[in-house]
Amino acid sequence: MPQDRGMRSLHLACAAVLVAASGLATAQPQDFTLMPEHSFVQFEVLHFGTSTSRGRFGPLAGQATLDRQAGTGEVSLRIATAGVDTGLPVFNARLRQADLLASDAHPEAFFVSRNFRFAGQRLVEVRGEFTLRGQSRPLTLRALAFSCRLEPEARREVCGGDFEARFKRSDYGASFGLPLVGNEIRLLIQVEGARAIP
Repeated sequence: MPQDRGMRSLHLACAAVLVAASGLATAQPQDFTLMPEHSFVQFEVLHFGTSTSRGRFGPLAGQATLDRQAGTGEVSLRIATAGVDTGLPVFNARLRQADLLASDAHPEAFFVSRNFRFAGQRLVEVRGEFTLRGQSRPLTLRALAFSCRLEPEARREVCGGDFEARFKRSDYGASFGLPLVGNEIRLLIQVEGARAIP
């Protein structure tokens, strides 16, 4: 049908304009807001030298700025420690206590960074500062995957990926259960952020 072909051509033209606008914008820093439905942190810790205990925090809140042409970026994440979820309410309550997450005294953990490392257009790692239980230490997030996509109908660009990090909980004063419960914590972070396309 001619009308269908005309509408299809109009949609393709609109998409092309948005892609062109997005391409021009890559020469400048772009601001993204985290999408809560796609932004979580999972953790793993060895339990009594046998199995691995797992849980997650989220959704995360935060913002990021990317300049892919310059190879720079910034990010600020907030993590509600009381939102820890292992699937067992009694275990969640234990983790919130003062000798572990200390959720009453420190309801949020934070990660901030202005040090993004790219290999060409590919994000490799994010080096920043992680604050837990009111104590701050350097932390590096290794990019396992990272990409961006354009959503013409929603008039937005979405960027996100998967990241991995490791730290010792004793560095933040959470030493309960050592050495029976592992000291090293592995984090798996999934994030997606969206920016509006004018």
